[in-house]
Amino acid sequence: MANKEAKAKKENKNKKSFFKDFKAELKKVSWPTPKQLVNNTTAVVTIVIITAVIVFALDVVFETLNKHGVDKIKEVIGTENTVENTNTENTTEDTNTNNTEGENTTVENPEASSEENTEAENNAE
Repeated sequence: MANKEAKAKKENKNKKSFFKDFKAELKKVSWPTPKQLVNNTTAVVTIVIITAVIVFALDVVFETLNKHGVDKIKEVIGTENTVENTNTENTTEDTNTNNTEGENTTVENPEASSEENTEAENNAE
C-alpha cells in the first residue's frame, strides 16, 4: 500500500511540475509587439495575393495557348483529312467509271485479234 501511495504522490508532483515548467517556458518566449504582428501579417497576406495573381495569370495564358493550339491542330488535321477524303473519293469515282466502262464494252485481246487477222490474211492469199 505504501508503494501505491508513493507512486500516486510522485505522479501528482510530476504533473504539477510539468505545468509549472510549461508556464515558465512560455514566459521566456519573446512575443511580437502588435506593430510587428501587423507588419508580419501584412507581408504574408501580400505575398500570398501576389502568388495567387501570378498563378492565375499563368493559368489563363496556358489555357488560351492550349485552346488556340488545339484549334490550330484540329484545323490542320481537318484540312488534311478533307484533302485525303477528296483524293480517295476521286480515286473511287475513277475506279467506278472504269468498272462501268468495262461492263458496257467488251475488251478484246489485241494479240489474239492480230493473230486472227494474220491468219485471215494468210488464208485469203
